[in-house]
Amino acid sequence: MNKKSLLRIFLVLLTTTSIVMAQTETQPYEVVKNIADCEIRHYPPIMMAKYQSKNPGGGFGKLFNYISGGNSTNTKIAMTTPVHIKKSQSENSMAFVLPKKFNINNAPQPNDLNLEVFEGESGYFAAIQYSGFTNESKERSYTLQLQKMLKDAEINVSGEPVILVYDGPYNFINRRNEVLIPIFYNSPLNNE
Repeated sequence: MNKKSLLRIFLVLLTTTSIVMAQTETQPYEVVKNIADCEIRHYPPIMMAKYQSKNPGGGFGKLFNYISGGNSTNTKIAMTTPVHIKKSQSENSMAFVLPKKFNINNAPQPNDLNLEVFEGESGYFAAIQYSGFTNESKERSYTLQLQKMLKDAEINVSGEPVILVYDGPYNFINRRNEVLIPIFYNSPLNNE
């Protein structure tokens, strides 16, 4: 294959990925404050499908099967962003955000007993963004940076970090990843 053919294939993949990602629903949030290189965000409640295991890996295929119709109503569900990945000594999990048209009453139940569909609670989170493909080294580094920023700002953490991945594996440029940490935060939104 010559360079022109490879370039055409690359451009087609890039264009296709950009079009698909532009049409993908993203989990909503509101930025309530910027602190150094991080954002304090408020996330409303949202429906999610989660795979949880003591062993790493295996979740993406099961979750993809769920949104491809492997559920109680055989409904095909649009892929959304981001994918939530949690890694800890006690558990590993991966979760897909469901489109906002779903709620606790109409979200299809998974056929796979290893999956759970639930409504994620609203809350405040600190987020730091990084690019490229995510890996353990980046995840650890950005988690430590975010934890230090929160400590310096005297903001208390209320849970474990979660890695957010916004791009599919075929998107090679302008990739977006984040570390998200739940926090205790007093905001004017609390008084609404």
